[in-house]
Amino acid sequence: MPHDLTPAPDSGSVRKPRVAVLFGGRSSEHAVSCVTAAGVLGAIDTEKYDVIPIGIAKTGQWVLAAQDTTQWSLAATALPEIQPADQTVTLAEIGGEHQLIVAAPNTVPQELGAVDVVFPLLHGPFGEDGTIQGLLELSNTRYVGAGVLASAVGMDKHYMKVVFEAAGLQVGPYLAVTDRQWLTDPEAVRKAVDKLGFPVFVKPARAGSSMGISKVDSLAELDAAIDEARQHDLKLVIEAGIVGREIECAVLEGRGTAGPRTSMPGEISVAGGSHEFYDFTAKYVEDNAAVLSCPADIPEEAIARVRELAATAFDAVGAEGLSRVDFFYTAAGELIINEINTMPGFTPKSMYPQMWAASGLGYAELIDELIYLALNRKTGLR
Repeated sequence: MPHDLTPAPDSGSVRKPRVAVLFGGRSSEHAVSCVTAAGVLGAIDTEKYDVIPIGIAKTGQWVLAAQDTTQWSLAATALPEIQPADQTVTLAEIGGEHQLIVAAPNTVPQELGAVDVVFPLLHGPFGEDGTIQGLLELSNTRYVGAGVLASAVGMDKHYMKVVFEAAGLQVGPYLAVTDRQWLTDPEAVRKAVDKLGFPVFVKPARAGSSMGISKVDSLAELDAAIDEARQHDLKLVIEAGIVGREIECAVLEGRGTAGPRTSMPGEISVAGGSHEFYDFTAKYVEDNAAVLSCPADIPEEAIARVRELAATAFDAVGAEGLSRVDFFYTAAGELIINEINTMPGFTPKSMYPQMWAASGLGYAELIDELIYLALNRKTGLR
């Protein structure tokens, strides 16, 4: 049943659900989060929901953000950013309701009213990794997307692979490198990477949007790639290159006791010769650099298998709400799982909503469904 909403003051009608859209954040994906929020704020049904945009500055301060979404667009020369402000927004429980409070030095705090659900459009650490989910759980606030553990596992490419292997999913050869391992015995790391064979991809373990990722074709290039990745995370994952087509599948939590819903799989192709792989610029900056074909041009039995494995991955990490699951499809017909994103890019041009659109669920309807799922999900241990 839908979540019961309290009647509006001095009226006999049920008030609109109040949705706090949370974006920005402290991670290197701050700008991507802003662009995602611009898409959602531009499409969410304001006749149905009372929407409050809240930005998180890189300092960690929560501020009331502008309703005008044009300033959150992404361009190659000007990345959008939430600026600190005199007033700070906090979330507190007052009188049994989850209230937004605006406070500033030497002023009386102001109540903005109750919040029914938070839509955390945060990518990367301090947002997609279970930290903001833990805060919302502590305040007993409903929110869109995966819970604390699923978010943390989905953020950490090392433990994600461990969970996938335990669920019987095929993962490619990889090496997890901790900060201590690299600092105390870098030569052992180099030898282990050499055994993987080249090329390899050096990745921060807990970053996304292709931040800090390098393709390495020889041992001579490894140290520089590790230094680059360590700018984003001191824990790294180094993956053997896999020859295969990149196939993605969007997953949406089922209603009630129903299992996960899956979209038709899509295939990413990077246009032009300037991108060796699906990097940050191809994803977000250059128009038409990345092209999605949905459904992917693969056999029907492979399509069915992708959808089955995507649902398995979703359940394996305990995801809720939404996820995008990425695979490599090899010439031998193998499906090797690459990763799961528990808060995938969500702009209108992002692959997750595009795959659902191609499967019959439009962008605005997808937003509405995610809010519905959050409103009807209990808070507590997840």
